[in-house]
Amino acid sequence: MISKITFATALVATSCFGATWTGKISDSACGVSHAKMRAAHADLTSDKDCTLACIKSGSKYVLVSKGKVFQIDNQNLDDLQKYAGQNVTLTGKLAGDSIEVTSIVAK
Repeated sequence: MISKITFATALVATSCFGATWTGKISDSACGVSHAKMRAAHADLTSDKDCTLACIKSGSKYVLVSKGKVFQIDNQNLDDLQKYAGQNVTLTGKLAGDSIEVTSIVAK
C-alpha cells in the first residue's frame, strides 16, 4: 500500500511541476559533440562559441543528457543563450523527445 501511495505522489509531483534533467545545452547541428565543427572552424574555441554560431546559422537549441538529444520547444528563452554549451539542470515537461522548459540552472 505504501508503494502505491509513493508512486501516486511521485506521479502527481512530476505532472504538476515537470521533470528534471541534467545535461548540456547544445545545438541541433552538433548534438552530442562539437568536435567536428570546432575542428573545421578555428575561431570556435569553446562549446558555447560553437553552439551560438550554429544557432545563428539556423540550428535549434537542444539538451544532451546521458547521450540522448532532447529537442527544446520554447527556443526563445533567454537562459538558453546564457547557458549555451554549459552543463545545466533543466526542469520542464516532456512530450515525446521534446521538452517545454520551465527553468534552467547552471550545474
